[in-house]
Amino acid sequence: MKTHFFSAVTMTLATFVLLVIIYPLLVWGAALVAPAQGDGETVEFNGRVVGFAKVGQKFTNDAYFWSRPSAVDYNAAGSGGSNKGPSNPEYLAQVQARIDTFLVHNPSVKKADIPAELVTASGSGLDPNLSPQAAYVQVARIANLRHLPENQLKTLIQQHTDAPLVGLFGPKKVNILALNIALDKMK
Repeated sequence: MKTHFFSAVTMTLATFVLLVIIYPLLVWGAALVAPAQGDGETVEFNGRVVGFAKVGQKFTNDAYFWSRPSAVDYNAAGSGGSNKGPSNPEYLAQVQARIDTFLVHNPSVKKADIPAELVTASGSGLDPNLSPQAAYVQVARIANLRHLPENQLKTLIQQHTDAPLVGLFGPKKVNILALNIALDKMK
């Protein structure tokens, strides 16, 4: 029994040192060499910080591109999804309410043309990106309110569309904060 007891204590201490001391130090060290030293990449506009490049934000003003809904109200301290299944009645009612709201603000769009990402939250609740299609479906509303040609807005979306990593991994995406900042810069 003594042999197993000392082996168990030794293994517990070794695991403790590895997972509580060494691993966190390695992660902290990696963060120090990352951009912004692990504090997040802030985005500035007109001399003030307006958000983070990799964290979604709430945009509901009709003159801007709307972002993806968030189950955690864009709170980066508590990221997470709704954890409700696709057949949950409460979830379905929430998605239907988002669809109804979107259609009221975008009367030229048909229900079938609304990308799912505009009415469903991401797994983290903090996704800063949309597909180009989700941005294009909002062009008519923004062009009307800002008195801009739709082609000019479509070109802006194309300029802010990121290709998949190495041309293979992931879909094309548009960072909504960067797109809305570029929209404000247009005169």
